[in-house]
Amino acid sequence: MMGAILDAVLDRTILFSFDRSGFLRHAGRFSPGDLDVDLTGRVCVVTGANSGIGRAAATALAARGAEVWLVCRNRGRGQEAVASIRKTTGNQRVHLEVVDVSHLAAVRAFVERFTPARVDVLIHNAGVLPATREETAEGVELTLATNVIGPFLLTHLLRTKLAAATGARVIFVSSGGMYAQRLSLDDLQWTQRPFDGVTAYAQTKRMQVILTELLAGRWARAGIAVHAMHPGWADTPSVRSSIPRFWQVMRKRLRTPEEGADTIVWLAVAPRLPSGGFWFDRAPQPTHLLPFTAERPRDRVRLWRTCTRLARLARSSKDPRSAHA
Repeated sequence: MMGAILDAVLDRTILFSFDRSGFLRHAGRFSPGDLDVDLTGRVCVVTGANSGIGRAAATALAARGAEVWLVCRNRGRGQEAVASIRKTTGNQRVHLEVVDVSHLAAVRAFVERFTPARVDVLIHNAGVLPATREETAEGVELTLATNVIGPFLLTHLLRTKLAAATGARVIFVSSGGMYAQRLSLDDLQWTQRPFDGVTAYAQTKRMQVILTELLAGRWARAGIAVHAMHPGWADTPSVRSSIPRFWQVMRKRLRTPEEGADTIVWLAVAPRLPSGGFWFDRAPQPTHLLPFTAERPRDRVRLWRTCTRLARLARSSKDPRSAHA
């Protein structure tokens, strides 16, 4: 009883929940053997898998026998990651696809050449937090393109392969930073206001969680589960480069990449879980901690339509029809 009360108090502090001490405390409630799953025969796709949390997740899946496809932007780093994962796990069914998920044409070309007949697990881990506003060649602000539009397009293009699997799941790696942001669709591309990289990043992570709920409702009949999670504060190359002051102050308290990836792996291997949820340290979480961050139903529909337009998807994908919409 006292332990549960202490847990609740510490979790409300955020600091002692998102950090490594929070993971170690939460791990005490994990069920032994949950990750002891043989994934032989399953096909997993992980974006942003050459380092950090994505690499840790890809390694864990390969160690359990899965065929793992690393979708990476940098060929050299991707090749190094593939070689390392093969050596570490002894699993030779680890492959590289060089794709910049912010580039819609590259995403489409990847799906066209992707040979597996099905995808059991699709993990959207690639993300960016630029300090200044950048725009892709296709005219989309880089944070939005990488964190939202590219993954939205990739998910839709792989729908047939996901539906061909039994118990397929899509996993969005969000961020606890989204708790401070309300869905904002005005000036989505940051052309009318000074660019704030941290805010732009957190807003795209809020969008990922909303799209998870909408996709879960739309795709329930296809047997495709969709989840979002946040990894807490992990020590990764992207954290060091994108938010160096935070890393400098918090580096001794940060989770390892493997600890950050734990819930991703758990969602990938666990028996079927309720679709559309938001998870942290293997437990469901509320999507709002502050009342002012709640979005209106019409904004959720507007988000779907905006993503559909920017991803240049067919009109039939436009309107979400689900209990979450």
